Amino acid sequence: MNPTLGLQLLLVAGGAIAVAAVARRKGWPAPLLLVAAGLLVSPLVPAVPLDPDLVLFVFLPPLLYSAALDSSYLRLRDVKRAVALLSIGLVLFTTAVVGLVVHLLLPDLPLALAFALGAIIAPPDAVAAVAVGRRLGLPRRSLTILIGESLFNDATALTAYRVAIGAAVGGTVDLLDSVGQFLIAAVGGVAIGLALAFALAWLFQHTRDSLVENTLMLLIPFAAFAAAETVHASGVIAVVIVGLYLGHRMHLRGFGTRLVSDAVWKVTDFFLETIVFALIGLQLVTVIEGITGYSPWAVAGYAAAVLAVTIVSRFAWVFAASSLIRVFARGSTQPPTRQQSVILSWAGMRGVVSLAAAFAIPPEVAPRDRAMLLFLTFTTVIGTLLIHGTTFPALIRRLGVSSRQEQYEDRLAEAAAQQAALEAGLAELERLVAEQDKEPDEIQKQVIDQLREKSWRRSLSAWERLGGGTGQGGAETPSALYRRLRRDMLQAERQVFVRMRDERRLDDEVLREVMAQLDFEEAILER
Repeated sequence: MNPTLGLQLLLVAGGAIAVAAVARRKGWPAPLLLVAAGLLVSPLVPAVPLDPDLVLFVFLPPLLYSAALDSSYLRLRDVKRAVALLSIGLVLFTTAVVGLVVHLLLPDLPLALAFALGAIIAPPDAVAAVAVGRRLGLPRRSLTILIGESLFNDATALTAYRVAIGAAVGGTVDLLDSVGQFLIAAVGGVAIGLALAFALAWLFQHTRDSLVENTLMLLIPFAAFAAAETVHASGVIAVVIVGLYLGHRMHLRGFGTRLVSDAVWKVTDFFLETIVFALIGLQLVTVIEGITGYSPWAVAGYAAAVLAVTIVSRFAWVFAASSLIRVFARGSTQPPTRQQSVILSWAGMRGVVSLAAAFAIPPEVAPRDRAMLLFLTFTTVIGTLLIHGTTFPALIRRLGVSSRQEQYEDRLAEAAAQQAALEAGLAELERLVAEQDKEPDEIQKQVIDQLREKSWRRSLSAWERLGGGTGQGGAETPSALYRRLRRDMLQAERQVFVRMRDERRLDDEVLREVMAQLDFEEAILER
């Protein structure tokens, strides 16, 4: 890598993390603040190029993999019809509508390039929408659909983009061949993803080492993406399939693997997403400088028209698809409500994948046409992020949708499960005690009583959460009191260990070990 570029990316990362830290502290949506900061800073700093390969081969795979790991295969299966309609149907519909409108607005632009633009801006990036939706309590079904769409729509869009660019450069397009390319990419991605998933699941059964397993986890998205793309299959689908499969089987891993994995991917997501959204805003000057030979008003009109068509296309498709699902819904299929349709329609924020695809347009395309496609992509990405992103929270509140009932049902199910688990655990404890050759001594009895008490306390805590964690008249419950007092005790214990280390009565290595034990206990208290 060019040392100058490496320094630029390092500065971007540092600045982006600082901006994201402010956003998190204030409770603001970090993606929007990062984009706005990038737009403001762009004219004041040297241009920071957005390398398409960096985005598609370095940033995209781990972000997709992390989202797939954190997703529910069972919930995605329940909404597979809606996800398919959005990730395949809507992407192709948006590609066609935007392509035709752009060709009417710019008749000198080849039709194939107009469709390429449609494919570039067709896939939304649900990161911002999901973050806002989770914070405001968006119902789980809507969040699952948005997540599922974001996992698979890039595969459809990138395949359509390659077909359109191939037609623009080669001059001809075969519809049957295009369909064949799409099917090969999709089927190949699924096959490679499943093959890697089965192989990795077998490998993890024989490692049982949290450090080794999580190190392998970091390599998996890059390996899956590269393996699929090498044979012209969909790297996006391959990564998502591996992530969904391994995430569904995460309960088979050791507790250490799960604890480390959760921390590793939270840090990875935060780091990559902050850089990605900052890079979007920093492209302002680069994009504007490429536009020549057009009047400012004409360019602004083209951008507004493409942005409007992109937004309206999503509304039209979502409401049409929702109506069809509502008409043909039967059995366990749950038709979407009007409020859900509005939310899904307004969650069409575009992201860095669109910009990366625009920057990857080959040099064979005329510079004037390439600059226009890049500009229209940039304005659509910025427009959807700022318009949808700033109004999405207000829309959720205005529609009155909430996950409160789901949260209550979750707590009720957790309490019932804790009760069943408590009974199973106590039964196993009694069986082990009964199998002993002799009566337990006083110390053993104390240990057994502590185990019983700990099981009952965990079960009681789950039932207490049904009431919001408060007791009679809003008083502190026994479990809440226990957690608060124990946290204060743990802090006092830490201070003693640190003081003894400072007095050279305790080695640093020993300090790290005991601090880890206290940290694990506090982590359990937080759950």
